[in-house]
Amino acid sequence: MAHDLHMVTSRRRADMVDRLTADGVLTDSLLRDALLRLPREILLPHAYVRISGPGRDPIDWRLLDGSHPDDRQKWLELIHSDESVLLQRDGELLDALPRGPVTGGHMTSMSTYTPATIEALQAAELGSGQRYLELGPGPGVSLALAAAVTGPGLATGVERDGPMAAFAQRNLDRLDVGAEVIEGDALEGYEAKAPYDRVHSGIGVPCIPVPWVEQLSPGGRLLTTLVTRTPSWPGQLLVTRTAAGTVEAVLRGRPRGYRPLLGYRWLNALDHRARIKDNPGTARSTRLTPPPDEAYGFWLAAAYLAPGLVRDFQAETMTIVAPDDGSWAVAGPDDGTVRVHGPRDVWAELEDLHTRWEHAGRPERYRVDLRDSSGGQHVSSGAGQKALSWTLPPLAAVPRQVP
Repeated sequence: MAHDLHMVTSRRRADMVDRLTADGVLTDSLLRDALLRLPREILLPHAYVRISGPGRDPIDWRLLDGSHPDDRQKWLELIHSDESVLLQRDGELLDALPRGPVTGGHMTSMSTYTPATIEALQAAELGSGQRYLELGPGPGVSLALAAAVTGPGLATGVERDGPMAAFAQRNLDRLDVGAEVIEGDALEGYEAKAPYDRVHSGIGVPCIPVPWVEQLSPGGRLLTTLVTRTPSWPGQLLVTRTAAGTVEAVLRGRPRGYRPLLGYRWLNALDHRARIKDNPGTARSTRLTPPPDEAYGFWLAAAYLAPGLVRDFQAETMTIVAPDDGSWAVAGPDDGTVRVHGPRDVWAELEDLHTRWEHAGRPERYRVDLRDSSGGQHVSSGAGQKALSWTLPPLAAVPRQVP
């Protein structure tokens, strides 16, 4: 039976790697070898799946136990798919979780879906012999992959959730990749093993914690998601320290990013769906054709310069909501009109910002000054009066999670 399971999981890993390669996601040969070698079922021995429909509260879940024959096929499909794997509710202890249905709770840890993990690790440009720090490793999938590339004893993770840290370390030890998980505050990094050649954050932050930059070695690269108030338009920040010790940081818009640190409140458009359906707003003409989703530089700027907006990606036509202001805009479709509702003209703000973005040269990347004289972290598309610029919000205190 154990031999049969090993054969099945090996074949599924190979299929996963072939799929990622064919899709153009996986290009790094070292990472490819690591994905083929590491049995991810050891790191992801169970998974929650949602069984209730959208809008249901509390949510109904089912826990799949990979060791149970009735769950095994669906579990194997899930952990080798391109989906996120949900592992923990409400900071619960992770030993001997009962399989089957459960209701309520909020997911507090998950494994990021594989394409995002691969893209991040490739952007970090991992190599053998590098000292690697992962912030918020969760179950340790990306940490294990990094350790397989860098070599044993060089990859460290910092995880604030005690049960998850213990769970990840136990499973990593079974893989024998030489990775260590420290229970601690990821926002502080891990000074004991600094400096690091590569730093990767598995949690999104509104700005860069100072210790992360201080613990980066000359020639090092730091990669993280910059979260905004909206989950619709995240940014990816790459920080490099030159051989001379100077720090450079570049921010780009991305189609997706990591979830924010605990306690960070995201805006939500879902509560307004029924209201928008009943009253989509007053129609008017518009000079702005709805920008494409791939205009990441524009949408990233919108997250900061037209703050408080969130997009409902499930709507039939582009729908942007300002939930705190009871306002929204519903565009098109493709007829030169937009419907607006509420005290805030959401679409007029986007029209004005799009004009500014075009005058700034349609920037897709922004420089970030991490040593602003005012103490803030300042973002700019360039020099001159037409440049787009803003200041990143500060870090807030993170509440302690109690199971």
